[in-house]
Amino acid sequence: MKTSRTALGGIALATAAALAVAGCGGSDGESGGDGEMSDVTLMLNWYPYGEHAPFYYGVEQGIFEEHGINLEIQAGQGSTKTAQAVGQEQVDFGWADTPAVLANIDSGVAIHSVGVFLQTTPSAVQIFSDSGIETPEDLVGTTIAVSAGDAPTTVFPMYLEAVGLSESDVTQQNLDPAGKIAAMLSGQVDGLIGFAHDQGPTIQAESGREVSYLRYSDAGLNFFSNGLIAPDTTIADDPELVSAMAAATSEAFQAAADDPQAAVEAMDGKDPQMPEADVLQNQWEETILLLHTDATEGEAPGVTAAEDWENTLTLLSDAELISGEGSVEDYFDDSFAPGA
Repeated sequence: MKTSRTALGGIALATAAALAVAGCGGSDGESGGDGEMSDVTLMLNWYPYGEHAPFYYGVEQGIFEEHGINLEIQAGQGSTKTAQAVGQEQVDFGWADTPAVLANIDSGVAIHSVGVFLQTTPSAVQIFSDSGIETPEDLVGTTIAVSAGDAPTTVFPMYLEAVGLSESDVTQQNLDPAGKIAAMLSGQVDGLIGFAHDQGPTIQAESGREVSYLRYSDAGLNFFSNGLIAPDTTIADDPELVSAMAAATSEAFQAAADDPQAAVEAMDGKDPQMPEADVLQNQWEETILLLHTDATEGEAPGVTAAEDWENTLTLLSDAELISGEGSVEDYFDDSFAPGA
């Protein structure tokens, strides 16, 4: 059985820029099933970057409108804050990293995933292609920038074990996300741990040097990443709206994958902190590679496989990112999968 959903979350801070893309926002509109429009707010996991192109393209192409949704896109400041903002109903929906979503649900935040779209983890060791680091074995003796507490860093020891190395083979330097990029650009570290579809294209553009990736998924470590999340109250009280949002998001992702250039062009001028167009293009094209697993290849974006959910829960539990006591149903509502 295949299902679909997305995970998102965060606390809406005053400093998180609200990007009014369509409509005036809010959650007091009617669901779109009877032809009326709903004003819907979506909080991203971070400031807009290439991964988010489908939302802007979906608005521009009228996909969300066709589903009765006036969509307002808001910047986020991390998946945990987004998950919490959704749980507190400060926004209607969220876009967040699955490990953070599941951890917040374990902590009592009243949300569920309603569709995961990045189904292959973007977690990777990122290095310059001319660094001489070509295989995992070449990491021995290197210094790699990490950010303590995030999923890619927490799973890094499991990656090292999977490729036959130990933690002592690599020096880990703990830095914040911006500090990791600066350290790699300045040569203070040999590489960094992060999302290949995010930092890599930025570093490549700023340095003029090609970036390569040692991907966790290539070592057999895969777990779900970003997706759509909704408050439990909305799931219970307005399932039609959740279905409409999930369906529109799936259609928008497919449309953006079919025309990557047009999708990125739809982001033009939407936020002052947005990367340059060539970086956005690279980020979105890298994201397209993450939309399916072997179990969901050929399915609509957001359709997930039960086996991939189980694998995600097992890996995140082994990494102690989640309790390990919950079942798939505790985290994910499969009622809103495309075609369900």
